[in-house]
Amino acid sequence: MKAVVYERYGPPEAVVQFKDVEKPVPKNDEVLIRVRAASVNPLDAGLMKGKPHTFRLFFGLPKPRLGRPGVDVAGEVEAVGCDVIEFKPGDAVFGSCRGAFAEYACARASQLVRKPGSVTFREAASAPVAALTALEGLRDQGKIRRGSKVLIHGAAGGVGTFAVQIAKSFGAEVTGVCSSRNLRLVRALGADDVVDYTREDFVDRARRSGTRYDIIFDTYFNHSLSACRTALAPHGIYVLVGSPPQRWFLGILAPVVKALALSLFIPQKFVTFIAKSNREDLNFIAGLMASGQLRPVIDRTCTLAEAAEAIRYLDQRHARGKVVISTDTAVSLHDSRASVSST
Repeated sequence: MKAVVYERYGPPEAVVQFKDVEKPVPKNDEVLIRVRAASVNPLDAGLMKGKPHTFRLFFGLPKPRLGRPGVDVAGEVEAVGCDVIEFKPGDAVFGSCRGAFAEYACARASQLVRKPGSVTFREAASAPVAALTALEGLRDQGKIRRGSKVLIHGAAGGVGTFAVQIAKSFGAEVTGVCSSRNLRLVRALGADDVVDYTREDFVDRARRSGTRYDIIFDTYFNHSLSACRTALAPHGIYVLVGSPPQRWFLGILAPVVKALALSLFIPQKFVTFIAKSNREDLNFIAGLMASGQLRPVIDRTCTLAEAAEAIRYLDQRHARGKVVISTDTAVSLHDSRASVSST
């Protein structure tokens, strides 16, 4: 079978190979998936480049141990392990696995759910990491409830587009922060208000207007925590998603330590987290998509052979929504059509 692999650290255009590899065999608790679509996440580029360099302590020195990118997957069950009773060959599923940028991949059955019939494979593949991050960040970390005032910083990105819609599904009042070109998109996703960061800083606006947010959901992190405090309600919660674009491990760890320290001494809370894939939350996301309350935004779709360019494009941090990889050779990276209802 064909798969995307890399055998050394470096930028995708220098290290990605598209070649024949052995077709995987599912373990007892696994499912073999015929991959129909996968999506790119920032972690794919980070692991591929081996940055921050501390990653290499966990994923291989001096070269990567895994070398098979892709976590988000959607496809059809090809075979199941002897302990799997929830799925059978032919079932359409989506969820998380390793090495999703391939024609076939194996995933633990516990990391998969059935794909709703009204949802395309590309839409389903765009959801696991980004939508789970938005859901668990807003619900579990931010304690969102009906009427909460929520600010989504990075509202047009992969996680942000899901966060706007999920916050609205909880009945929140949502303000999205994005660039000028994405204002219409973020409004179409349901945002009650938008801030164009190329013209106005959301912290400055909050100071002038006296607006305070119950939750600041920050996917971009280009403000200090002390600055964000001024935009938070007295008992508000700041949720840092991902990490700042730093090369060194201490650059990533510093804001986490600061957030924990601040939360010890003031009523406002500053938290960071890593989303956990689980069947209950995946089914919740599937239900939102099936009902039309959650519509994935897909910036670009490419083929497996174009994976290096897809990873490079996402790593520039300007994608609108998700970048998807399809095993359908008829698609092309040059089909760029970011919209609320892209498929």
